[in-house]
Amino acid sequence: MGWERLLAWVTGRVDEQLRLRVEYLVAENRILRGQVDGRLRLTDDERITLATIGKKMGKAALEQIASIVTPETILAWHRKLVAAKFDTSKTRAKPIGRPPIDPAIVELILRMATESPTWGYRRITGELAKLDIQISHQTVKNTLESHGLDPAPQRKSKTSWADFIKSHTDTMLATDFLTTEVWTAFGLVTFYILFFIHHGTRKVYLGGITTNPNDGWMRQAARNLTTNGCGIFDRCRYLIRDRDTKFTSGFDMIFQSVGIEAVKLPARSPNLNSFAERFVLSIKTECFDRMIFFGEASLRHAVEQYLLHYHEDRPHQGIGNEVPFPEQPASNRARDGPIGCDERLGGLLRSYHHKKAA
Repeated sequence: MGWERLLAWVTGRVDEQLRLRVEYLVAENRILRGQVDGRLRLTDDERITLATIGKKMGKAALEQIASIVTPETILAWHRKLVAAKFDTSKTRAKPIGRPPIDPAIVELILRMATESPTWGYRRITGELAKLDIQISHQTVKNTLESHGLDPAPQRKSKTSWADFIKSHTDTMLATDFLTTEVWTAFGLVTFYILFFIHHGTRKVYLGGITTNPNDGWMRQAARNLTTNGCGIFDRCRYLIRDRDTKFTSGFDMIFQSVGIEAVKLPARSPNLNSFAERFVLSIKTECFDRMIFFGEASLRHAVEQYLLHYHEDRPHQGIGNEVPFPEQPASNRARDGPIGCDERLGGLLRSYHHKKAA
């Protein structure tokens, strides 16, 4: 039996050596891991290696030696490898059928149907043929239906508020009030500023400034604007306003007498009077919020100076960053040379331009 004892002794020595090596490697790995800041970034090949060996060892053994990631992570990697082995989606044959329409053509069909609501399927098909785009009217019909657009008879009978405003910009005015607090002999007093803005040109007209916008004052403001030779009012046909009670029936009647119809906005819909709302935001952030007014004269001066800046100096994003009514036309403006700065309200409002050579 001597050889059996010898075999057991040799086996024990080998196991002991393996145990010590593994223990050393585990300790070394943990020390190295402790000196690494942040999360370790492993490649796909490294994950596969750890997942393959980790699955053979089992969760119990992994909990004793794994320090880079948790045993659950290694086993999750293994499950993904198994799933990927049986995933045939990339090699699966694609269904055979009619090829999809070019997205650019779909966009063009929708554009034509939206911009020209009276056009039917065949009319759009003909317009596409002019552009060398051969497509059937049934495809046009299917495209419109899939995007929720009605046939021409229904489309042409529906006009959105945005389309209505866009098609009537040159004949449309908007009006609103803006308020600010002014120091007077009686303390802080709220002043109301009535203004009108023409949609087509962005021209703003001052209707008046008052602390009491009653019916009499509103009627007089309307008369002043409609009888003082303001040419833009002669061409306008619609006046957009909200349902503020300060806009009285007498106010509307004066505009109606010169052929301008007052269009009342739905309740709580300031976005439908966006031109006027944007002007209020501009004058408040650029002027009113940065000034303290003492008396009506100082307020009126600030409003008048801001309107000059708004019309003659300030670029408007809504019209391509152009100045609505520049003091000099673009053809007469200097294109190079030193840059000068014009100031209004003591430098509160500034605009820059090239100075002409002497």
